[in-house]
Amino acid sequence: MDSSDSRPPFPPFNEETAWKKVLGAEAAWNTRDPQRVAGAYSLDSVWRNRDVFLVGRPAIEQFLAQKWAKETEYALRKDLWAFSGNRIAVRFQYESRDLQGQWWRSYGNENWEFDEQGLMRRREASINDVAIDEAERRIFGARAEGDSAGIPLQ
Repeated sequence: MDSSDSRPPFPPFNEETAWKKVLGAEAAWNTRDPQRVAGAYSLDSVWRNRDVFLVGRPAIEQFLAQKWAKETEYALRKDLWAFSGNRIAVRFQYESRDLQGQWWRSYGNENWEFDEQGLMRRREASINDVAIDEAERRIFGARAEGDSAGIPLQ
């Protein structure tokens, strides 16, 4: 098995390893690199993202490329909600600007399930969007190293 076939830490998760998964996912998503992000998912990963259902790493990579072509200046924060065995629940917020210049804050929850190699084999995301003014933004770029502050509810 080469390193692309595994993604430590591996389940079962404890609080420390669950946080590593959450912060690693946040850092990867903030790169807006579809190939890098998709590499964390198993080849046959099953996704639900809002009302979109996907199966497989190539479909995930294509979805992400289309997403970030429309959601510019994307910046994300994830927060560990719960974990057990090979599953992690996350709440998150991200901000982005659409192609017409409108800023959005998106609130969501994700349920993750991992295989033995630490690759995510299932992701279910429920997301709601709120239009915001640029002056209301509070997420700017990637999280600073050492920043462990949670994300606000509103």
